Amino acid sequence: MPVVASDRQLLLLSLAAFASMTTMRVCDPLLPALANEFSVTTGVAAQVISAFAIAYGLLQLVYGPLADRYGKFRVVSVAVLGCAASNLAAGFAPSLGWLVAFRAATGGTAAAIIPLTMAWIGDSVGYERRQEVLARLLSATVVGMIVGQWAGGVFADTLGWRSVFIALALLFAVSGIMMRLEMRRTHAASPREPQARRQAHADAPTGVPAQAGFAQRLRKVIDEPWAREVLAVSIVEGAVAYSAFAFVPSYLHQRFGLSMAWAGAVLALYGVGGFCYSRIAPFMLARWGESGLARRGGIVLGVIFAVLAAMPHWGWALPACFAGGLGFYMLHNTLQTHATQMAPTVRGTAVSLFSCALFFGQSIGVVAASWVVDHLSARAVFAAAAVALPILAWGFAARIGIRVRATENAR
Repeated sequence: MPVVASDRQLLLLSLAAFASMTTMRVCDPLLPALANEFSVTTGVAAQVISAFAIAYGLLQLVYGPLADRYGKFRVVSVAVLGCAASNLAAGFAPSLGWLVAFRAATGGTAAAIIPLTMAWIGDSVGYERRQEVLARLLSATVVGMIVGQWAGGVFADTLGWRSVFIALALLFAVSGIMMRLEMRRTHAASPREPQARRQAHADAPTGVPAQAGFAQRLRKVIDEPWAREVLAVSIVEGAVAYSAFAFVPSYLHQRFGLSMAWAGAVLALYGVGGFCYSRIAPFMLARWGESGLARRGGIVLGVIFAVLAAMPHWGWALPACFAGGLGFYMLHNTLQTHATQMAPTVRGTAVSLFSCALFFGQSIGVVAASWVVDHLSARAVFAAAAVALPILAWGFAARIGIRVRATENAR
């Protein structure tokens, strides 16, 4: 049986997720300022994004097993304090190389927050309500995305790009301290999982003992055919969608002359679209089901990236970014829900491996897109996304439909 979710813990985890997404997306509108500050191209400045993504993905392999053994809330609280330290260091970086290193450190510490919060929800909420609750968590993450994409440009145009990292350090410090106080108040995160749950894991015929090592937990996930499919889809999604959206602000700034603040504000509409999705997700899920939701999300993404690639005026980016956020989370939230169910007995490891795949894809995508932007243009990146994402979404939706029919026939 799932454990009972604490509203206070969920609120604190959501605050941490908000801060994590803010720091994740804050560099998107900062690229022109960083390129100017360090006298490099936009593609080279994008190392601050790819370094974050690589570290974020790789550290998933550490946090998942740690969370399964020591408790998800406890591990997240330590990671949040680590984010405070690394953001503070980034604010005083003396060179681009140091900034890239501190961004990698931030990615490595932020890596624990959202995936382990998802896993915590997976432990606490039944599958029939899980996508709805994950959509509520999505509200916090997309607001963080909006703030990051908008505030990065505003800070760069007013107080300077360094000030945004100092502000993020303060946000993480407050969040981390509140989480540690909550642990002290309620003993929310014990050094071990509850005894009943450990016993259930040990007794389950396909389960993994609570003291299992990293390799055994990882093998439990990889041995699941559906888990391998979900991980493959997440790699492609990260490579195509995240990298394409990352270059929208710099494209608007360089081609249409928008200030960094306005370019960041336009991309922030992507977060507004995601927030709207989080409010209407239960209705859309009930009407279209998981397959229909993913399929329609892919169609929307194909249309909006085609618009971004061909638009003659920056005004077209306003509805495109809003619809892009809506379409992306129609696909991504469905993928997240299946990630929480890939291997329930080692859910922390499974969800962390999902995030590892997602951000491994993102790091590859940003590197490839940076080359394309420097040698061709961002329009070529948008055009590629307009073709690839609908194909990916329709393929994933078809596999979900096959699984649903197979489950029904097996009953």
